[in-house]
Amino acid sequence: MSYLAPGQLKHNEPMSQHVSWRAGGIAQRFYVPLNRDDLSRFVSQETQSDFHVIGLGSNLLVRDGGLTETIIQMHGALKEIQVVEQRPNELILEVEAGVPAPKIARWVAKLGYQGGEFLAGIPGTLGGALAMNAGCYGKETWQCVESVITMDDQGSFFERNNSEYEIGYRHVALKPPVGQRTVSRLHPTQEWFIAARLKFINDPLKKGQQLIKELLARRVATQPLGQPNAGSVFRNPPGGFAAQLIEKSGLKGVREGGAEVSYKHANFIVNVGGATAADIENLIYRVQQRVWEVCGISLTPEVRIIGNRLG
Repeated sequence: MSYLAPGQLKHNEPMSQHVSWRAGGIAQRFYVPLNRDDLSRFVSQETQSDFHVIGLGSNLLVRDGGLTETIIQMHGALKEIQVVEQRPNELILEVEAGVPAPKIARWVAKLGYQGGEFLAGIPGTLGGALAMNAGCYGKETWQCVESVITMDDQGSFFERNNSEYEIGYRHVALKPPVGQRTVSRLHPTQEWFIAARLKFINDPLKKGQQLIKELLARRVATQPLGQPNAGSVFRNPPGGFAAQLIEKSGLKGVREGGAEVSYKHANFIVNVGGATAADIENLIYRVQQRVWEVCGISLTPEVRIIGNRLG
């Protein structure tokens, strides 16, 4: 992965250097803020630009035609973790959106608390985990959230309690104001997550660090971590698992150009060498079509696809 110095605006930045699939076009403008205030200043002054906010690029596909919008990278910028309260039975951390989820898991376990071990299995930043309620091993991000700090595309900050959100499986949305019936999907041009207060409980037997080791060993054994990938490509359908449906449909090892459905885990698409974003996107659609034909189930992508197609 490639990271720019905080406060630096770069033009025509290859997004293949900033997404875990190692594929995709260029961003015409790419910015890494110095801190929260610098981010607010930058956004408030960019009156002619739309934005896409990214973290580690681990759940993202940028099409080969690239982006005219400005990319803002949180990782390497909003990276602070602070202890807000530390009691015998409870720990509250304020964590900025650019902090990798596994780092939070290690912090919590080292301080002697539990409930954050699952974060070690999320290959992205807290901001992305908040935006999609990322989860694994039976637990989800918003189960730890007390409150969040957000920022809108005018550079204004807001403090919000978790009760202000509709939260579900891979779904987070602001609840509508009183008197309105619709719920707007949280999206990059509405509000971005800047930080969150996360709560964890005491771990009297100090098992957190050992559990993290076991979870990471399970990841290594079951996921193709040695090849460029974006984690799970599809959401699990109600009552089932996307990987099982994909395998049942005979799709393990199927390729489009340099993109392949992983032999190790069928819900992963890996870049086996030279894959374009179009290869990956075409394979996503191919998997959806085949699973529908064989199983009669429509798989919903978990990955975010942005940008322009070539041609």
